[in-house]
Amino acid sequence: MNKIAERLYNGIIKENPTFVLMLGMCPTLAVTSSAINGLGMGLSTTVVLVCSNLLISAFRKVIPDGVRMPAFIVIVASLVTMVQFIMQAYTPSLSDSLGVYIPLIVVNCIILGRAESYASKNPVVPSIFDGLGMGLGFTMGLTLIGLFRELLGAGQIFGAQVLSLNWFTPITIFVMAPGAFLVLACLVAVMNIIRGKMEAKGKPLAAPSGCITGDCASCGMSSACTGKSAASNAAEKTE
Repeated sequence: MNKIAERLYNGIIKENPTFVLMLGMCPTLAVTSSAINGLGMGLSTTVVLVCSNLLISAFRKVIPDGVRMPAFIVIVASLVTMVQFIMQAYTPSLSDSLGVYIPLIVVNCIILGRAESYASKNPVVPSIFDGLGMGLGFTMGLTLIGLFRELLGAGQIFGAQVLSLNWFTPITIFVMAPGAFLVLACLVAVMNIIRGKMEAKGKPLAAPSGCITGDCASCGMSSACTGKSAASNAAEKTE
């Protein structure tokens, strides 16, 4: 249970893909003109994340290293196609609103990133909850951005008018591209404050690792990487 809670907490707060890792910025900025669009995009990505993590973790021992990434892409593309067909059948208006960004889930950095860094190295159940945590964190990020943009840009929340146009003048820039950057910047600042307070209370965040720091120890592509740091090469020679 602690492992499950850790994976959910990691995706929603500690490594939130939208506000902390800054992944999936293309759909984040493009489809969040309303809260319902953000929620729909986030939930679609969550379904793909959970199912792809499940399948990749289940077959991690039989997928050869040489074709690992192509295999991941085939799995993700199949799941995205199924999600797209389901949305076209049951939520056609939402599918039309999201447009090309549903198929583009295939190349979303969050999906392939979790497949490579976690699902391909861990058992099925933790991988499922890792995908669920990351998906919920992404959904929360997109929904919050869409909610603030819709409220400030049209006085609405999920399409319902909550601010009377008799006294409220919509700030139309918030439903345009610059509004997405403004809202995202403000919410990232709030998340940084929250994370800073959590660190101050004795809940330190994980130190950065991998390509950012030159640490190749836990990277699945270490054997084929041509950009290793001098320190990593020296460490491998001494092992």
